[in-house]
Amino acid sequence: MRLNFGRVPVLVISSADAAHEIMKTHDHVFANRPPKINYDILLYNFRDVSSAPYGEYWRQLRSICVLHLLSAKSVRSFRAVREEETGLMMEKIKHCSSSTSLPANLSELMATTTNDIVCRVVLGRKYSGENGKGFSKLLMDFTELLGAFVVGDYVPWLDWFSHLSGYYARAKKVAKQFDDLLEGVVEDHMNNPKGDSDEHDDFVEVLLWIQRTESLGFPIDKTVIKALLLDMFIAGTDTISTLLEWSMTELLRHPNIMKKLQEEVKRVANGRTHITEEDLSHMKYLNAVVKETLRLHPSIPLLVPRESRQDIKLNGHHIKAGTRVFINAWAIARDPTHWDQPEEFKPERFLNCSIDVKGKDFQVIPFGAGRRGCPGAVYATAVNDLVLANLVHQFNWELPGAAEGLDMSESFGFTVHRKIPLMAIATPYKN
Repeated sequence: MRLNFGRVPVLVISSADAAHEIMKTHDHVFANRPPKINYDILLYNFRDVSSAPYGEYWRQLRSICVLHLLSAKSVRSFRAVREEETGLMMEKIKHCSSSTSLPANLSELMATTTNDIVCRVVLGRKYSGENGKGFSKLLMDFTELLGAFVVGDYVPWLDWFSHLSGYYARAKKVAKQFDDLLEGVVEDHMNNPKGDSDEHDDFVEVLLWIQRTESLGFPIDKTVIKALLLDMFIAGTDTISTLLEWSMTELLRHPNIMKKLQEEVKRVANGRTHITEEDLSHMKYLNAVVKETLRLHPSIPLLVPRESRQDIKLNGHHIKAGTRVFINAWAIARDPTHWDQPEEFKPERFLNCSIDVKGKDFQVIPFGAGRRGCPGAVYATAVNDLVLANLVHQFNWELPGAAEGLDMSESFGFTVHRKIPLMAIATPYKN
């Protein structure tokens, strides 16, 4: 579907075949990011990897992130952090269930846990405890502002409207708060260097080591370091907690599926209290549940927009250079052409099925695909699977009310959370 938003030509992609054309056949043509105003304010003037224009600078930044944090080897190296923080989350739930009969706020617990894991892996320490709910609110405000529609992007003479609405003031305030946090983290690491060994405890140390030892053709200054840290932080917290939130929502709505998953997890655990990452490869039904959640509830329903770098003929249509491309991952994953009963939560559809969610099969693309696909799929699933497996293994769960009455409303923002936090009653499982 071709539209015009003010002076900007827009292409909306809502089928797997068209997504394949954009993200594979002509991936190099559509590898740019549009110069959106909110990216400029919130993402260090396009100096991060997610919003940087396609080119050598972007390639180098992406390579750094993949090699030093998001590769399978790097993800495995932080296994102990994930298992420790997951264990702490389980203890919080046990304490809550033993001291009060009130339901647990799973949305809040999941956000805190994913935040703590990312803080330790990326920044070297936790930051949520000292700031409490204020820190969580900062994250929510950031993703809301990042996903906001800014009319000045499309009709420049109406840009005054965004000023009048207070958007720019809010965005600059949130950007400054995040910058102050990251500035303090980088300064602390610079004042306490770990030396020039290539063994590092966190991503800040990696970036400072690269700054000292490697030449990339452009300076890795403090702004670049903060921009990359912000990418890893935002991408690694909100999207994963959203996936966990919707996974548990669907399991609570479908007790038969919850029971089937619990049976698999307990069989693999074989009497042990905690699930480890070694166990996850034996859990085919867990994998199917996660894929089905990603199909119905992609964290970013409209993938991060792309922009065409040159004129091109696409399926018989002329697409101009500078056309902004929105890929509707939500619609594609519910297309009845590819999915039987697409609105139903049916993990069984992914059993004995070769379709994956990491960018090779375009019927379901929660992480995008191609050059601009999210490189953090391995990291995201490692965190999500471990937490989800332990939640269903260590507790029996029920809703405070009837499953039919569970509010499924969605929030508005860059990622799509539940509008109302997920509350559930946990009963520790006894062998």
